[in-house]
Amino acid sequence: MKMQWALIAGLVFALLTGIFAVINVDSVQVNLLFNTVRVPLILLILGCTLIGGIIVGSYGIYRQYRLQRENKRLKLRITELEASAASTAVPVSYDSIDSLHSNEPEPDDQLHNDSIGSQHKGNSPGTL
Repeated sequence: MKMQWALIAGLVFALLTGIFAVINVDSVQVNLLFNTVRVPLILLILGCTLIGGIIVGSYGIYRQYRLQRENKRLKLRITELEASAASTAVPVSYDSIDSLHSNEPEPDDQLHNDSIGSQHKGNSPGTL
């Protein structure tokens, strides 16, 4: 959908530029640093628009190329990390996970331990 709106906006801009160029058909003097020439304004407007489009398009192509290259590099890095993680992975049984959870203090016990620790530090029982 976003691409469709960009295409529509580009077509509207091209239409407005074309109308503006057709309205201005007088000949103008252009200084090219080493020479001065007379050019119809319609050609000058359309030429500058074309050069601007080429510059913007070139930048867009360069940016797309750079992003694709970075994407490819990151995908290779992910596969390397997955391979190294798979080679160093230790199989874990559910019994060992249950034993880990049984050693953790209950939340009420943790709160009680925190309040006891804060009393030893000289703080009031309600603060941490």
